Amino acid sequence: MTSRVSLGTLAVGAWLLTSTASALAAPCGTGSFEAWLDDFKKEAVAKGISQNAIQAGLAGVTQDKAIVARDHSQQVFNQTFEQFSGRMVPPRLTRGSDMLKRYGSVLSRIEEAYGVPGEIIVAIWGLETDFGVNTGKFSTMRSLATLAYDCRRSDMFKAEMLDALRIIERGDLSPQEMRGAWAGEIGQTQFMPSSYIKFAVDFDNNGKRDLLHNVPDVLASTANFLKSYGWKKGKDWEPGSENFAVIKQWNKSEVYAKTIGYFATQLARAP
Repeated sequence: MTSRVSLGTLAVGAWLLTSTASALAAPCGTGSFEAWLDDFKKEAVAKGISQNAIQAGLAGVTQDKAIVARDHSQQVFNQTFEQFSGRMVPPRLTRGSDMLKRYGSVLSRIEEAYGVPGEIIVAIWGLETDFGVNTGKFSTMRSLATLAYDCRRSDMFKAEMLDALRIIERGDLSPQEMRGAWAGEIGQTQFMPSSYIKFAVDFDNNGKRDLLHNVPDVLASTANFLKSYGWKKGKDWEPGSENFAVIKQWNKSEVYAKTIGYFATQLARAP
């Protein structure tokens, strides 16, 4: 489920190419996709990304026109809170309670470190991917490259491509592992690559920030995102509160944010 809004919160400077990279950049949607991708590789080199990471991440990448069709046909989210929460929360409540207990020790350490209660993190986890069951099957790099070549939001997705290459370069995930939602979100709580670079943490200290397979990393990184946007430890998350405003940084939709809070409250009340 698409949720990361950090794309819109990146500093303007992140979008500005150096003069060298600007000279190399090919206009979106012009010429062949292959020629555009070759120019992007030169741009990535100018941005300091290694040839090894570029080759590993972009070898064999092709355009997927079905992704463009999905992007252009997105519908406005128009479900009411009652409709959305009624559909999403009850089927996940029992498993959510089980996950709270199973990862209770980890979640306690995460709350101590970041101030975010386990109920909020587990609610997000359940709503995003059914607790890691449905992380998505689209090739992340293919999706990002397709959307960057398309002119609707080209600069945004080119920046995400660069961050996806940085994830590969630092060894967190291999290109083959990088599969997720159609718009490029990765992992069990669906981080865009820019959020992955900014907020992912290696909570179990195994040398990788793995948001696909490593549950402690997933949960702690989600808490780190919320803390970074100002989560207040020990405070409630009712609509109108400071913490509810932080939840809306996770997802701008009022209905989605209220559903996260509602789910978390139900988990807190569960026996």
